Parts: sequence; C-alpha cells; structure tokens
Amino acid sequence: MTSEPLPRKPLGIKSYGSIAHLPGSRVGPGDHKCHDGQRRIATEKARDKHDTIIVQEKLDGSNVGVARIGDDIFALMRAGYIASTSPYEQHHHYERWVMQNKSRFLAVLRDGERVCAEWLMQAHGTRYELRHEPLVVFDLMTGHARMTYDEFVSRVAAGDFVTPHLLHRGAPLGIEDAMRLLNVYGFHGAIDPVEGAVWRVERNEQIRPNSGERRLVVDFLVKYVRPDKVDGCYLPETSGNPAIYNWGGV
Repeated sequence: MTSEPLPRKPLGIKSYGSIAHLPGSRVGPGDHKCHDGQRRIATEKARDKHDTIIVQEKLDGSNVGVARIGDDIFALMRAGYIASTSPYEQHHHYERWVMQNKSRFLAVLRDGERVCAEWLMQAHGTRYELRHEPLVVFDLMTGHARMTYDEFVSRVAAGDFVTPHLLHRGAPLGIEDAMRLLNVYGFHGAIDPVEGAVWRVERNEQIRPNSGERRLVVDFLVKYVRPDKVDGCYLPETSGNPAIYNWGGV
C-alpha cells in the first residue's frame, strides 16, 4: 500500500500576497503603490473614531507560511508551495524547523488556518544578529481574511512565537515618525539599517446601515521600505558570494 503524495500547493492559493507601498517607498518589480486615500488614513487623518492604525517593524527575510489541514502541518513558501519543493537550501532548513516545532503550530492553528511569517535564517538584504529564533510571525489568516491584531497576538502567544516589534497604535502615524521610532537598526538585531515599517489599518465597521452593531476588521495594510534598500544583496545568486546566516542552527 502506497501513501498519498503530498500536495504541492496544499491550500490551492498563495500563502501571502503583496502589500501596497506608501509614497517614497522603494518599489521593486511586481510591487504597486497604495491609493492616496489609504495613505491619508494610515499616515495623516483617520476617517473617524472607528479607525485604529497599528505600525510594526518590517522584517527582511523569506516570506513563508505554516498551514494546518486537519491534524497535518505544512511548511509553505510565499507562493503556497510546500517548502521542501524549493530549490533553495534555506527553505529545506525551514521545513525541518517547522516539523521540529509542530506542536507549537498545532497549539495556535485551527483547521484551515495559516500563520504567515518571515524566515530570517539567511540574510537577504539585511543582516541580523538575531536575539530570538529565526521565525517572526506577522499574520494569521484563513483564505484571504486576516485576523485582527489583538486576536492574532493572543493566538500566536499560545505557541510562544515572536511577532514584529510594535512601534505605534492609535492615530495615524507619518512615515518620518515611524522611521524615527525605528531609529537605524530597529528592534530585532539588524546590523544593517532596518528595512522599514508596515501600517495595519483596522476598522470597527458597521455591520448593516442604520445599525448600531459593529465588528472589528482589518481594512488594509500599507508599507514603507527605505528607498536605498537593495533587495537580496546578500543572497549568493545576487552577490556571487557564499550565503550569510543570521542564525547558527543550520
């Protein structure tokens, strides 16, 4: 009797999409700018008291995910494929690390959910002297829906996972103010200037017109990346040099 082969794309979708860039942010191939209305809400003036702006440090690693399907855990690349199918060595280390920590992911995830994260084992465009394990979890999703920030933080705490440093919460925050809060190296051990920040706009939206009932949702995300940031400058396929590891557990 032969076992069923693993699906190459267990969820049938990408693990993570793209976040629109604020004005002045370094935009790469395939990236896109945010709408001006989103810029104003995130950085200048909220629509009303029902908007909350949450700003976190942006980490520079490999965008990955971990999905739960039934009682199985799948380590995913950003495109949604199983990490063990990757041509890159760092993703094979990632898959092994996930399986070694399977119980932690099972403690957090329900069937059909996934965490989205940065795998910081190998330097991409920023080197780190990591003060924590190499995975930093920044979202918990089902399909294309994001969990609100407080629920996300509460849930991932069950697995004792690291999350991006919280810079600000409340009113809109300008780009210059966010970068000032980050200082040069941020809060995760970067030894190159920190990449940037992510703005998460949550809204306590009205469920029905003329109804007093409301629900908190993640409305949109935008980000800012330093204009002088060079993507992947430490990757061997870009630099021609050996890989640089931020974490020694390889």
